[in-house]
Amino acid sequence: MATFTKFNSFVEALAEKVHNLGSDTLTWALTNSAPSAANTVLANITQITYTNLSARVPTITSSSQTSGTYKLVLADLVLTASGGTVGPFRYAVLYNDTATNDELIGSYDYGSSITLADGETFTIDADATNGVLQLA
Repeated sequence: MATFTKFNSFVEALAEKVHNLGSDTLTWALTNSAPSAANTVLANITQITYTNLSARVPTITSSSQTSGTYKLVLADLVLTASGGTVGPFRYAVLYNDTATNDELIGSYDYGSSITLADGETFTIDADATNGVLQLA
């Protein structure tokens, strides 16, 4: 499974009330260019063009803390190519679509580029056990 890596700016944005991870609309962007930990907003990411791809908004399963550790759990998201090829992409980048500047949260690196033919699917596995993100 790919490892989720947070963007450095996410910590400050969280502390300054940019994110409400329990209710904001979080969205996945796809890119074939390696994101930098220094990136801050979606405009810093070179997204692939994919008008023929299913919805990219995951369901927030849980946003809660236990014993001082916060965990954000997202449902796995199945992306389906329709009407043509999608890709290549290597990275799935999670950003806050509700925030004014589409602030970045973190990303998955899948290790190599992926291309979806028409009708093929790809699942962004958000780790239902550990969550996509934990803060302690």
